[in-house]
Amino acid sequence: MRIRFKKGGQRVFLDLVIEKLRAPSLRGLLQFGFDVRYSTLKNYYVGVRLMPKGLVLDFCEVAGIKFEGLGVEEVEENWGRVKGGKVSKIALS
Repeated sequence: MRIRFKKGGQRVFLDLVIEKLRAPSLRGLLQFGFDVRYSTLKNYYVGVRLMPKGLVLDFCEVAGIKFEGLGVEEVEENWGRVKGGKVSKIALS
């Protein structure tokens, strides 16, 4: 499952996590043992990619934030993917 925040909410959430953990920056979150690449973390911060539910729950647990109070929407893993295969064959015929 992926977590979809309101517009701009993902950045606000990550800023709150950084503030609560007293990390110096976004890269500073990696010192807490999260198994995420920095480039992926930047994509989450900008809002290009949706965050996995497990990572959001880990951030909430470490930072002391209640997940229920975030007001987020859970979407399936394949949310937003482009349909291919049969759809493209119809267009070509």
